[in-house]
Amino acid sequence: MREPGQIRLGDSVQMRKPHACGANEWTIVRTGIDIRIRCNQCGRTILMPRPQFVRAARKLFSREERADNREGTGPDDGD
Repeated sequence: MREPGQIRLGDSVQMRKPHACGANEWTIVRTGIDIRIRCNQCGRTILMPRPQFVRAARKLFSREERADNREGTGPDDGD
């Protein structure tokens, strides 16, 4: 995972434990001394202290990485 100072709004994160809805991917919606994350499946939010977030996060994806991965996965244009 990147350094804690590199956590930015809009980044996606994979947590160690899945949410009760079954999803394991979250979006960061608030940063600071506390981090607020929103479940990408059901929309619930969780607020946790930054040290707890750093321990619980498994993988961090930036917005740019997510956009790069999605570019090649669309339907064919039929060219």
